[in-house]
Amino acid sequence: MALIVDKQQIFLGRFISAPGPNDLLIREGAVLVSSTNGHGRIEKTSWTVRSSDEALRLFNVGNVSVIHSPMNGFFFPGFIDTHIHAPQYPNAGIFGKSTLLDWLTTYTFPLEASIGDEGPAAESAVVANGMPAEATNGQPNKKRKVEPLSRAKTVYDKVISRTLSYGTTTASYFATISVPATNVLADLAHTKGQRAYIGRVCMDHPETCPDFYRDETPEQTIGSAIESIEHIQNLDPKGNLLAPIVTPRFAPSCQAESLARLGQLAQDRNLRVQTHISENTGEVELVKTLFPDRRSYADVYDHAGLLTDRTILAHAIHLSDNEISTIVERKSKVSHCPASNSALGSGFCPVRKLLDAGIDVSLGTDVSGGYSVSMLESVRQACLVSRQLGYVNGGEKKWNIGVTEGLWLATVGGAKCVGMEGRLGGFEEGMFWDVQEIKLDDIDSAEQGVGCRGPVDIFGWENWEERVDKWVWNGDDRNVKRVWVGGRLVHERR
Repeated sequence: MALIVDKQQIFLGRFISAPGPNDLLIREGAVLVSSTNGHGRIEKTSWTVRSSDEALRLFNVGNVSVIHSPMNGFFFPGFIDTHIHAPQYPNAGIFGKSTLLDWLTTYTFPLEASIGDEGPAAESAVVANGMPAEATNGQPNKKRKVEPLSRAKTVYDKVISRTLSYGTTTASYFATISVPATNVLADLAHTKGQRAYIGRVCMDHPETCPDFYRDETPEQTIGSAIESIEHIQNLDPKGNLLAPIVTPRFAPSCQAESLARLGQLAQDRNLRVQTHISENTGEVELVKTLFPDRRSYADVYDHAGLLTDRTILAHAIHLSDNEISTIVERKSKVSHCPASNSALGSGFCPVRKLLDAGIDVSLGTDVSGGYSVSMLESVRQACLVSRQLGYVNGGEKKWNIGVTEGLWLATVGGAKCVGMEGRLGGFEEGMFWDVQEIKLDDIDSAEQGVGCRGPVDIFGWENWEERVDKWVWNGDDRNVKRVWVGGRLVHERR
């Protein structure tokens, strides 16, 4: 769809946000959004206005569009997914009985290699009429090569559209080792208007990476990373909407020299970093074997200069107290991926312990270790996993994450982790207008043949805290009516 940009817009109605872990803020009023070069920010707010005419007079603006929230709906800050693998989207929900390391070998590396421009896996991929060539209508067909960048365009277009439809306005994406395919992801995110941090995946360890899917040398790793970084920065020189992020897949996939050079690259160019840490106990033991001179998994990254205040560490389930202290000292961030952790049997991340230690924590879907691109699902799973963690710790309720705290992690927590604190995640003046419009169904309108198209039924006696609870536990993309990023309409449900 075409991106629509107005110089000024007024948004009128109910605004709900979670500015603190125990603070669900529900307000009615009006917000004036002003856009300059497509970057829409909140210019003024009023929490007393109740009508369009009143808003126009108060903000002293001319004939600008006024957008009303639904009677049984609200505006909510866009979700920030701080850990998602864009090329893995076709495998969402496909993981069998595997755990992390065998899942990578069986499902992930072959798929990622096919979404690129080189390598045997990409060269051997075949389709006919959208199905495997040998299976169309049960009849054999002549095999033909997939044009790899065509596959990249298809997958990346779909994952961006799908995440936007679920209200994800910002995503920190892992791509593949292919520079051209990574650049396709950047091009599409920029065109479609999603705020995105995009990293060309770096992996070159000959003992742990398949021959068909790895860089040959540290020189190739660094050279390809730079090539993709410069492409992304050329698209958005200021980095407000689109920015590169240095992306070593995880310590076992990289040679020590490559990790160190990537750390230096991030420092020299003042770039964000994203990687995995302590997701799986087998992975932790593998790191000990591969890096015997380092004290811990976190020490591997710290020694390489990769633990910075602009680093996002995904999972962080099995950290020692010393590792937590190191991460606190370096001010690195954690992306909690509860659905993936449960799906792959990786364990329970002790989120409360990390927060109490002073670590900024956010939420990620980790598609396709996670089965859904929905950040609402990540909020739900964060709540559920926290209760299981409390149970195995003697029933202590201190571990519990409630709905409000889950929403805070998905918005304000995400903003902190991507370095956008104070600019994303709320409705304060000066913030970017990265917002989703939520609509719930009430049974009265459904009885009249209107609505009843979504999964959340409102009977009318619920207060607004209860309606938010019902949205979190039952909602999906059908409740997301419209989505804006920087004031630009990037998704509308028809």
